[in-house]
Amino acid sequence: MLRRIDIAARKVSSPSGRHGRTVRRMTVILNPYLNFRSNAREAIEFYHSVFGGELTVQTFGDFQSAQSPEEESLVMHAQLTAPAFTLMAGDVPASMPYERGNDISVSLSGPNEDEAALRRYWDGLSEGAEIVEPLASAPWGDTFGILTDRFGVRWLVNIAAPVT
Repeated sequence: MLRRIDIAARKVSSPSGRHGRTVRRMTVILNPYLNFRSNAREAIEFYHSVFGGELTVQTFGDFQSAQSPEEESLVMHAQLTAPAFTLMAGDVPASMPYERGNDISVSLSGPNEDEAALRRYWDGLSEGAEIVEPLASAPWGDTFGILTDRFGVRWLVNIAAPVT
């Protein structure tokens, strides 16, 4: 049976419009995450000039997470929210391996209300995976983890902190 989702009203109904019921719409977001070695700012600013949208850039220094003074100004996280998609990027610290051409990850992120779903995804992806960073409290206040799944795909999972 075909179903139509009315996002504004958050109602699910049959094509005839009967049997409507209110459901909570999950807001987990899946998007590419590009990794660079010290030129993430240049790259994301270039993509911004091409695609437009809203760009935010945060450095390792912004979160006191630099492992050396040279890393203070490197991009810890950049997000370009363009009209049709979101693109994320960051510089890989010198302490982590980086191989050009193998520099795209998949990011799963969402609000605290979707924590159970995001943890379920993390647990499922963790089977046979290499845990790069355990899913734990991050310097920016969210819960964050990185893993490389058994197929070699790198996943970043971010659960936003509860809104107070």
